[in-house]
Amino acid sequence: MARRRRATEAADPSALLDALPLDAAQAADLTATGLLDLALTHRSYSYEHDGVPHNERLEFLGDAVLQLAVTEHLYATHPTLPEGDLARRRAATVSTRALAVVASRMDLGAYVKLGRGEDLTGGRTKASILADTTEAVIGAVHLALGQNVSRRMVLELMGPLLESDEFLEAGYDYKSRLQEIAAAEGRTVAYALGESGLEHQKTFTATVTVEGVITADGDGASKKDAELAAAQNAVRAVLAERGETLIPRG
Repeated sequence: MARRRRATEAADPSALLDALPLDAAQAADLTATGLLDLALTHRSYSYEHDGVPHNERLEFLGDAVLQLAVTEHLYATHPTLPEGDLARRRAATVSTRALAVVASRMDLGAYVKLGRGEDLTGGRTKASILADTTEAVIGAVHLALGQNVSRRMVLELMGPLLESDEFLEAGYDYKSRLQEIAAAEGRTVAYALGESGLEHQKTFTATVTVEGVITADGDGASKKDAELAAAQNAVRAVLAERGETLIPRG
């Protein structure tokens, strides 16, 4: 007889406070407001517990705090970079992927109050839940302790990613960048797809063309992967021809 899986209880958030860049008094103030508990309450838990307040409003606030702190940092740190390059760096740094990396380093998923269904389907490791909860925690700190503390916390948590070109390149949006290159030339981007191999082991090939600018190919296990590979090859080729780097520093 199959054993029924049991949902796990959220861990005591006092251990999470040790992972946040807060001193003892700030941690005590944050806990006393009840905002940390709210930040760790997912809507799935709310649905199963008579509609108790959940963290989506704090997530909304935390997103704005995060965006401003990162934007100010990039503006001050890279005084010669144009707007487009700053925007790409910011997008990579505040992305779901980046926030989930930060959350995983703090083991944030262990402290989130989840509904049973969400817990049993791996909610504690879902990138979207980890990212949203990180934003909610930032929002809680902002409300409880003020802008200076929340900004400092954001920069300490995100700092390693802000300065990592390797991380930024891994999250680079090649398809959007190719669209920008095409738009600057007054042209459009066109993808052509082909496939080969057995039905259950197909390989897809994409050819992307910006007429008069670049044509490049890419392979992948899905149509999406093939298009992404083609866009990556196209962007890298265009930038190499122009003598530009993928992640400019300035």
